[in-house]
Amino acid sequence: MSKSGLADRLDKWITLTPAERQTLARFEERPRSLRRGAVLMDEHARNDELFVVQQGVLMCYVLLDDGSRQIVRFLYPGDLFALSALVYGRSLDTVVAVAHSVVCAFERAQMARLAEDHPRLMSLLLVLNQIERVITTDRLAGLGRTSARERVATLLLSLRAQMRQAGVEVGDSFALGLTQEEMGDAIGLTAVHVNRMLRQLEEEGLITRKGGRVQLLDEARLVNEARYVDRFEGLDLSWLPAAR
Repeated sequence: MSKSGLADRLDKWITLTPAERQTLARFEERPRSLRRGAVLMDEHARNDELFVVQQGVLMCYVLLDDGSRQIVRFLYPGDLFALSALVYGRSLDTVVAVAHSVVCAFERAQMARLAEDHPRLMSLLLVLNQIERVITTDRLAGLGRTSARERVATLLLSLRAQMRQAGVEVGDSFALGLTQEEMGDAIGLTAVHVNRMLRQLEEEGLITRKGGRVQLLDEARLVNEARYVDRFEGLDLSWLPAAR
């Protein structure tokens, strides 16, 4: 049976049938390799394809009126993106590879067939989309009501949670894979400010950094100080229809 990062992601929540896994594998039959820094699509560009991340890390961002960049989402293996193509036929953000990445494009018509033939899978994709929406809402709300320290702590915890969902081997220590500028553009801080907050978290014994990796030394305190909520936990999927 063909392997599917999207199927592996959904299989964490419910046991997929062989037919469901095979259907999702068809979404990943057209791989495209991207080097770090490569632009997959530009904001406002016409686009009628959807994508699944098969390997690597990407970011989605918009340019603000003052020319600054606001990163709205980081993408990991198994993530589905460019869903704006379903509604607008164009990209609403710029998508760039943060590391060497592989993405798979598929047609909008495949989503229509999925809704007809596999309503449980379509429901799970709605769940995945809603989780992402809430994570984004949490982060955007934090831009106006939390300190720089809390934002950095929340970002570290959130990225680790995303990596876990993507099947990346992480424990207390994980490879961040982002520059401080990229981190700052996601949480409304300069690279200098991000660096200052990371050093502060280190000095207080909450994290350590070495060789591009971050280790959480006191996760409970970090979660408490950041008031972080893992949106991948506590899911109610009791309403999902049965598999066909």
